[in-house]
Amino acid sequence: MTRYIFITGGVVSSLGKGIAMAALGALLQARGYKVRLRKLDPYLNVDPGTMSPYQHGEVYVTDDGAETDLDLGHYERFTGVSARQTDNVTTGRIYQNIIEKERRGDYLGATVQVIPHVTNAIKDFVLSDAGDVDFVLCEIGGTVGDIEGLPFFEAIRQLNQELDVQQAVFVHLTLLPFIASAGEMKTKPTQHSVKELRSIGIQPHVLLCRSERAIPDGERRKIGQFCNVKHDSVIEALDSEHIYEVPLDYHRRGLDREVLRHFGIKDAPEPDLTRWNNISKALRSPDGTVDITVVGKYVALPDAYKSIIEALHHGGLANQVRVKIKWVSSELFDDSDSDLESELSGSHAILLPGGFGERGATGKIRAAQYAREKRIPCFGICYGMQMAVVEAARNMAQIEGAGTTEFGSPNAKIVGLMEEWTKGNSKEVRSESTDLGGTLRLGAYSAILKSGSKVAEIYGTDRIEERHRHRYEVNIAYKEQLEAAGLIFSGLSPDGLLPEIVEIEDHPWYIGVQYHPELKSRPFEPHPLFSSFIGAAKIQSRLV
Repeated sequence: MTRYIFITGGVVSSLGKGIAMAALGALLQARGYKVRLRKLDPYLNVDPGTMSPYQHGEVYVTDDGAETDLDLGHYERFTGVSARQTDNVTTGRIYQNIIEKERRGDYLGATVQVIPHVTNAIKDFVLSDAGDVDFVLCEIGGTVGDIEGLPFFEAIRQLNQELDVQQAVFVHLTLLPFIASAGEMKTKPTQHSVKELRSIGIQPHVLLCRSERAIPDGERRKIGQFCNVKHDSVIEALDSEHIYEVPLDYHRRGLDREVLRHFGIKDAPEPDLTRWNNISKALRSPDGTVDITVVGKYVALPDAYKSIIEALHHGGLANQVRVKIKWVSSELFDDSDSDLESELSGSHAILLPGGFGERGATGKIRAAQYAREKRIPCFGICYGMQMAVVEAARNMAQIEGAGTTEFGSPNAKIVGLMEEWTKGNSKEVRSESTDLGGTLRLGAYSAILKSGSKVAEIYGTDRIEERHRHRYEVNIAYKEQLEAAGLIFSGLSPDGLLPEIVEIEDHPWYIGVQYHPELKSRPFEPHPLFSSFIGAAKIQSRLV
């Protein structure tokens, strides 16, 4: 029997529901259970694919091509369970599906309403495609009381009534602020949040209380009494030294034990936390620090590069070093008079992440040139790889007018719009007039690596599969010119038409990839490219 855990939040957003759910999933896994993690997002966008990174952070892409919330990245990194299309849904997608059904006449003339039609669609999503897992964990985005979230709260309330006894547990994450001027921790925001939740028919079983300070036992008892929650089910959630220590901290405070108790599971095996303890030890005792400069377009909001941040730290774990990230806006270098030396000279390695549009493009090109000429390890990802190829075309191959059609009409179209490609057994076709949403080359695609290349050595194989999210592609027609100048096309699509990887042989470490390797990196299984990149930075820093 599959059991369901619903994670809700109150008082304020950004308390860490996604991390909390990922950590709980990891703890259940450590006890030998199979888990699946899902996110229900109340916003009206069909998916986050067209949303600004400043609004929503990064777009996380699954193997099957779903553009999803960044919390799914946390779920995968903590549990290793690959997310699917069926693990993230928005109000927009729910309404889109319902309206399509109504237009087809599937409702047989019935008046289509929030209850039962919208709530039924949400319930169907929660219950679908669970397979043989023991627990499905569902995070409800936003906070209790948000008007757009009400259908989701109503749907999980109904599910609690429809499922068998002890088949659903509600975990509510809330805030316990400390008022310094009064010298007191205030429980009232939590009380009001739970009151709001109970007013719509949901009684939380477990309270996860985020606080900057230890919660006195008296305050925990007070919260339990006023919120109708057992004292032991009021769990303290302090800031952890590192997010990969959250599972260990939550286990010490009894989160997984209390959840299992509410399910009536008394004979659960003790968790095997060996790998989490090993990660904790590695994080606390590195051999040194490497300085990585990320030259990006959205550096004002680090969540726009969340998976890259984590993959860099995973590479640090693999090399037993601490990774210190310096954020530099690529716009700083758009002006040819800007001083790259002052911003980049202390870098042990430079990473050029993905992005879209003209703003900051020249800056990325100049940063790529600096890394190439100064022989600093450089890693270009997606858009960053494309700008690195444009730089190589201009300055290594001396191709006049080299540029990208993403903005402008260059004489030499080094990077251009992808008009068709193969996906499975079908052909995907795009044009300038195609809608932006959901029309990129998305999901897992294979690449063939060049024998003897650096990437083939790093991967230890000649065929890989990585996740993509892009609309523009390096033009294969310039392959011979660029290779003659020293930029090697070391990875191509199986049909040989789409460049996937470029590298410079005569350089300590200079690799660009069209895909997003950060999406497949895990703390207990760092991505080989990030491990190698941080290894090169470690050599650059003279730690070895």
